[in-house]
Amino acid sequence: MINFLNSLSIFILPFIIAVILIYALYKKTPAYEDFTQGAKEGFNIAIKIIPYLVAIMVATAMLRASGAIETIQNILSPVFDYFKIPIETSIIMLTRSLSGSATLGVLADIINQTGVNSYATKLAAVITGSSETTFYVASVYFGSVGITKFRHALLAGILADITGLIAAIIVCSIFFL
Repeated sequence: MINFLNSLSIFILPFIIAVILIYALYKKTPAYEDFTQGAKEGFNIAIKIIPYLVAIMVATAMLRASGAIETIQNILSPVFDYFKIPIETSIIMLTRSLSGSATLGVLADIINQTGVNSYATKLAAVITGSSETTFYVASVYFGSVGITKFRHALLAGILADITGLIAAIIVCSIFFL
């Protein structure tokens, strides 16, 4: 089964590209011109969202450098101990909504500190997969189309992140504790 999936994964992307090109030929669409036009628009969008990306990266760096994360860990430690949540995962809970790359860095640190099979690593990995970089997504997507008032979307994203965190903790406690 694993060999079949490995073989399938090698051919799936070329298959998708071939299907798109065949469909473009069938519809008599200039596929290459459309592709280059889309790439050009993507570049312009990337230029427009740079200030939002810089703001998110600066905010993440400031939280780490200021010691705010360690202070929050100290405050939350009794609650985490009560629910048997490893304190190492609190950093992922705090940074996941801000930055995916910061979260992956924290996940790598947790793996190096606690080991691949530790409960902290498993919980951190599930949290990483069950929540979104809400502030990053909001700033990039809304910034690319010029929307500046997105508080309801931000609230919905934060509530979804909290729900994902709670679900990750429950699922991991059932399967891994």
